[in-house]
Amino acid sequence: MSNFSKVSVAQEARTELHDKLSLTGAEVSINNLPAGANVPFVHSHKNNEEIYVILEGKGKAVIDGETIELASGDWLRIAPAAKRQFFAADNSAISYACIQVKENSLEGYTMDDAVVEQ
Repeated sequence: MSNFSKVSVAQEARTELHDKLSLTGAEVSINNLPAGANVPFVHSHKNNEEIYVILEGKGKAVIDGETIELASGDWLRIAPAAKRQFFAADNSAISYACIQVKENSLEGYTMDDAVVEQ
């Protein structure tokens, strides 16, 4: 069994990678909204925070009633309880990745979690 997984993602409206990559500690999705479109629901989470990276385009997120403008290169972290909805700009599509992980679960990171081979 290999120690890695690789997939290519098409420009579908939404692609969830948990099954495609056999993820065990996070959920990752790639999302594409055409100009003027939006995610058709408001949602929050029970346990998982979400980290978003805007890959292309521009739009906005409405989080707990506050409008946050988004553009390519922006990163955004949202706490589980926050109510959120995403929108593409009227004149621009938006493409973003969402990383979903259990809040407060990170025990080590970067070099704290690394094993450096000699």
